[in-house]
Amino acid sequence: MEKKTGSKKAKKTKKLSQNIRMNKNYLNGLLLVCFTAVLFFITIQKLETKRINVRVGDVAPLEIRATKDIVDKNTTEKLKREAANKVEPKYRLSPSVQMNMKNTIKEFFDRVRELQIDETNSLSQKVKLLGGDSRILLSKNEYYTALRLKPEELDAFENSINDLINQIMGAGIKEEDLEYEKENIEKIFETMDLSEGEKKLGISLITNIIQPNKFIDEEATERKKDEEISKVEPVIVKEHQVIVRKGDAIDYNTFALIKESGLLKEKEGYDKRTVIGIVILILLLQIIIFGYIYLFNKEIIDGNKLLTLIIIIISIILISEGAYNISPYIMPISAATLLIAILIDIRLSLIVNIFICSILNFILKLDGTIIAMYLIGGSIGAFMVTRQQQRYDILVDGIIIGVANLFTIISFGLIKKFELMDILVKGGYGFINGIFCAVLTIGTLPIWENLFKIVTPLKLLELSNPNQPLLKRLLLEAPGTYHHSIVVGNLSERAAETIGADPLIARVGAYYHDIGKLSRPYFFKENQLGMDNPHDKLKPSMSTLIITNHTKDGILLGEKYKLPKEIIDIIAEHHGDTAVMFFYHKAKKQDELNEVKIEDFRYKGPKPQTKEAAIIMLADSTEAAVRSIKEPTKKNIEEMIRNIIKGKLEDGQLEECDLTLKDLNIIANAFSSILIGIFHERIEYPNLDLAKEKGEL
Repeated sequence: MEKKTGSKKAKKTKKLSQNIRMNKNYLNGLLLVCFTAVLFFITIQKLETKRINVRVGDVAPLEIRATKDIVDKNTTEKLKREAANKVEPKYRLSPSVQMNMKNTIKEFFDRVRELQIDETNSLSQKVKLLGGDSRILLSKNEYYTALRLKPEELDAFENSINDLINQIMGAGIKEEDLEYEKENIEKIFETMDLSEGEKKLGISLITNIIQPNKFIDEEATERKKDEEISKVEPVIVKEHQVIVRKGDAIDYNTFALIKESGLLKEKEGYDKRTVIGIVILILLLQIIIFGYIYLFNKEIIDGNKLLTLIIIIISIILISEGAYNISPYIMPISAATLLIAILIDIRLSLIVNIFICSILNFILKLDGTIIAMYLIGGSIGAFMVTRQQQRYDILVDGIIIGVANLFTIISFGLIKKFELMDILVKGGYGFINGIFCAVLTIGTLPIWENLFKIVTPLKLLELSNPNQPLLKRLLLEAPGTYHHSIVVGNLSERAAETIGADPLIARVGAYYHDIGKLSRPYFFKENQLGMDNPHDKLKPSMSTLIITNHTKDGILLGEKYKLPKEIIDIIAEHHGDTAVMFFYHKAKKQDELNEVKIEDFRYKGPKPQTKEAAIIMLADSTEAAVRSIKEPTKKNIEEMIRNIIKGKLEDGQLEECDLTLKDLNIIANAFSSILIGIFHERIEYPNLDLAKEKGEL
């Protein structure tokens, strides 16, 4: 009976797998049909004749007049923008700012009066009390000045301060005028009949609390703008009015008016022979691309990369058509080559480069010099690309493409005996083309890397920004863990650099390796400043479960916030299957009669699979252990680091990654150089009690 049930389940699973594969094939087939259709319409709309076959930048073949009254939308919008820009911002005063300032001043002087009549403390003690209680930060001399004023002098002085606040804030202060007003306060006090101490006290009091109270009234300003915009009358091109004269260049505005007039020759049906010829050409070119994919990059068909590949090709073709109206030498064909080389495969990018050049050559009737430039420049750009890129590397690739374009144009110009000025102008456009392709690649790369789920340096730099939601939560909810992660990041980055691993992945992985602690931040020692340890009230087994679950919680958080797989793997692997020895020994002491299994106190793993994950494991344990040293001398720190690394090695935690013993020695030296520097700074502060820190649980 069980065998029959198992057989049924296997058949059901196999059938489901076949259905999924069949649906995927249907979707890919539909995608290819859509791709063919889009390319067909892009191609045929350029080849078919139009009523007036002109483009932006062309010279008008005849005088073109409006066939009806047309609203010149571009000119009208321009006039509206100009009218709105002329409107001066409207401001409003915030009375609460002045009120808060006065309340702060009142609290300060009230506290001064209380201390003046206090006979239990000396003057120096009163200064300390005043400095501790006051929300206004002053110097000791200024606190002395305030406390030495006689009651009637203090009252008069307070009244003077309030009068000045009324005078200054009454007219309103803008954000940009704040520094000027602070300087003006000093000048005002210089003219007052006060002692030097009182002047300094008054200046410090007001400059400490003064704030802008004059803000732009967005609603009133927008109402005024709307009012001015409503006064603008639409610009009307009257019927029979000249849109463009014969021989004049057609710009974007006149082109729009021609189209609005209905004078742009619309498609009235396609010639059958043209349609068949275009379809055959497109299919032949597609066979080159998709034949290569089927034979050498079949994983593209199974994933979502096929859709992204098609979107890149179509987007670059459309952008190139628009750029052609400016100059045929600045079409960003090489941007497609760079993107596909970075995201998918360098060889495929060469084939796509040929495909796009062929399509655009057919549509736009490109010159041989232009085709050669794009084939050579794009190919060289693809050769220069590697999968792991820094932003400036892509820009360097763009410069190399630009130089290749320049030399291609020079070579063809010399062969065809072009004029020197013509060569220089076209060569300049060719060089700009390389820069344009690099900028377009850098700008759109985040879109493609999100679609492909590929980790690039740009994505990692974005994740390392402290304003990222998870890092901000870590800072606010678990500040101890945040500080620990930053230090681990510095250690990991340095160690990765020294052994040839990826320092950026190591640093960013370290920043996020402990995000699982956000679920229960106060169960971890670094976040327990000034509070009882909740583990004192729990059984060791429960404490172990909470501690070891922070990797699982981190994985769930990483998936929720769409962290890259490489970072999530580091979160899962940074403790391997190490045992939480503190609670293991605690459990053995509490339950001496029964056997306590160490397996029950281990993390679930897996062990580190990459150098970066292993480095973070070592940095994590090392930072926590060194932090617990009572006397962090150079010798003690180095000894602790090497003991930690030796312990991980003997526990088998490093057996699934590619670290060598030589690497481990280099890593230990890298850790030492940083941690000795950190703890050398810490021991210079006499108030910091390192003895209280016991390390990470």
